[in-house]
Amino acid sequence: MFRRRRREQPEQAVEREPAAPTRESGPWDADEAHPETERIDLGGLRLPHNPDFDVRLASVGDQHVGVVVLYEESSLQLQALAAPRSSGLWDEVKTKILNQAKHLEEREGPFGTELAGEMQVEGNSRPARYLGIDGPRWFLLAVISGKAATDDAVAEPFIDFIKDVVVVRGDEPMAREEPIPLRRPNEQPNEPGEQRPGLNPFKRGPEISEIR
Repeated sequence: MFRRRRREQPEQAVEREPAAPTRESGPWDADEAHPETERIDLGGLRLPHNPDFDVRLASVGDQHVGVVVLYEESSLQLQALAAPRSSGLWDEVKTKILNQAKHLEEREGPFGTELAGEMQVEGNSRPARYLGIDGPRWFLLAVISGKAATDDAVAEPFIDFIKDVVVVRGDEPMAREEPIPLRRPNEQPNEPGEQRPGLNPFKRGPEISEIR
């Protein structure tokens, strides 16, 4: 069971009014003004708390490389990557996905251009939507699969979830497309320079670790 991140209390007697968000919704960068609500703190990602969702860390070995959110008959996979300061990654990642998955087509979605169609998982076909969001020095890839990939009403809770995600890029140097490190709540961050493998959205998950 995830523990929710409590709103930080100021140490000084005089509270400063938080800056108002300049956008209606996220995903948010940790350094921009965003709604201060209770979130699950996973280091590189802070996730909104939804008691109906089963939130898990996706791991390769002992490295946490993404998040899987399960809800009814659908799933949402999230991965945050480091991106260049000068440009986003979605156009490049989208091309790579289209080269590997032949049954997807572009369409407009809540975050701009997305890919929708079928993904192959161990020889089986499954409806999927790929949503890419470029942020300041980060890129967030969201993959919705199952019933929510074809039913907008079922997908709405997932979309609302993505809109309230906070990405914590940090200031340390990172290679292009390197996964932004995640951790269990209250776990110490990874040591600098530690190798972190990537998450392949076309294969059935790496090992899934549930936080109790």
